[in-house]
Amino acid sequence: MTHDHDIVLRPTAAQTAAALNPPPGRTGGDLVVETLAGLGATTVFGLPGQHALAVFDALRRADLAYVGLRIENNAAFAADAYGRVTGEAAPLLLSTGPGALTALAALQEAAAASSPVLAISSQVPTAGLGGGRHGHLHELRDQQASFRDVVKSVHTARSQSQIPSAIAAAWESALTAPHGPVWVEIPQDVLAAETALPVVTALDAYPEDLLPRPELTAVAAELLANAARPVIIAGGGVVRADASGKLRALAEKLDAPVVTTFGGKGAFPWEHPLSLQSWLEDRHTTDFLEDADVLLVVGSGLGELSSNYHTFSPRGRIIQIEADLGKLESNHPALGIHADARTALQALLETVPERTDTTAAERVRTVLAKVRARIDGQDLRAEQDILAAVHAALPAHTPSFWDMTILAYWAWSAWPGAMHSAQGAGGLGYGFPAALGAAVADPSRPVLAVSGDGGAMYSLAELATAKQYGLPVTWLIVDDGGYGILREYMTDAYGEATATELTRPDFVALAESFGVPATRTSPDTLTSDLSKALATPGPSVVVLPALLKMFAPTHL
Repeated sequence: MTHDHDIVLRPTAAQTAAALNPPPGRTGGDLVVETLAGLGATTVFGLPGQHALAVFDALRRADLAYVGLRIENNAAFAADAYGRVTGEAAPLLLSTGPGALTALAALQEAAAASSPVLAISSQVPTAGLGGGRHGHLHELRDQQASFRDVVKSVHTARSQSQIPSAIAAAWESALTAPHGPVWVEIPQDVLAAETALPVVTALDAYPEDLLPRPELTAVAAELLANAARPVIIAGGGVVRADASGKLRALAEKLDAPVVTTFGGKGAFPWEHPLSLQSWLEDRHTTDFLEDADVLLVVGSGLGELSSNYHTFSPRGRIIQIEADLGKLESNHPALGIHADARTALQALLETVPERTDTTAAERVRTVLAKVRARIDGQDLRAEQDILAAVHAALPAHTPSFWDMTILAYWAWSAWPGAMHSAQGAGGLGYGFPAALGAAVADPSRPVLAVSGDGGAMYSLAELATAKQYGLPVTWLIVDDGGYGILREYMTDAYGEATATELTRPDFVALAESFGVPATRTSPDTLTSDLSKALATPGPSVVVLPALLKMFAPTHL
């Protein structure tokens, strides 16, 4: 019998000749871009810096498309979104020290949201490593240490021969379930020196499937088959695994209601008779989940937002399917199945019997009616109308990216379908640069970004990026004069708000100064103005002055 590890790949005569006679003028930077191309990358994001110049010089000799943003954190947000929408590893090229550190907040978001970002950073020359005493520009005592607690894995190349293997290992790590950001570090002299190494060709770094243990899925199937009131919580792992179809088939077979977490929006059809939608901050939903005798949690760690701020106390048996071992049973005891959502759902789908006594849809309608009655009793029609106006403006299948702003908090619960936000780590400034990354992934359709005026101030420089590359992103800025959600939190907690009011620019005039068309809208004209902007080629800005309120929480 021949095993995979017995196979020896022998180069052809032409491959041998090419390897023995590499083209002149190549450097370690060329090895980086050749490796990325060999792994299947087509686009890289980044921002150049002194120690990384050899990599950027090598881009001139490569077929990779380069998208340069104005701030490293925004470049990482763009790479994050590119990875989210494509499922591919998104290369991010950074320089040493300040350039690298500026991307940390965005890499934290990528880690929290399981986005496959492949960050490649330069380092000071090899002779200066290991002490922080040599006086090199951008020098840190231990640059890797700054990233090790944030990213999924750290990889280093201390010689040119190590570059392809280090990047390939990082690529495989980024795409192994659960996806996540990874870090590769290469010293300046290794990148800049000429190389006689052969041109890097195709590499195989595709991860293996994370399969469930069959004895565990057998027990899970038995529990679900015998459950009187099964319910499913679908998290972001379902979306990342492209398992929405399997989730729907299983829910229908079990007659099980499905609630999607904020990170799992789009995992289940919003208007399906079994859809509990995403009202996770509503006590009626929490009570319903607690009443389930078997709760199937797929691709969620049941963290703070998914558990109604840890007030969720399930009384039934929990089955948790989770690719991130650190999240498995981290908040609630469960039958823990360490697996990718797609393979585990397929195993259950093949095993559980079909339920014939279908009563769940009526129970779902009852819960949603209670939720809507509670919201309707809070004098929040304006907020609901604005969110509906935004949704009405979007062409079908238009991706949307939301900053941490009050309208986004509404969207987590009330937006009918898929959306992307920074709720993984909760940092400001995500919406617009992330939308740029999604537009790079598919420039054939418009993309919507939504920010408050506070979050928008983090990303204004990227109007230049949007203009330079002609990216079809419409940026809706809801201008309420400050950090609106913090203003509301502080007022509720302390009686008045401090440090939340902001002087801000004329966003319309500012956008136009970048050559980006902009308009000031109102709630009454929002749908038409947004529709027009989304239909206009290239970037655009729509500014909505509005003071919004959040619905009252029910977890207190």
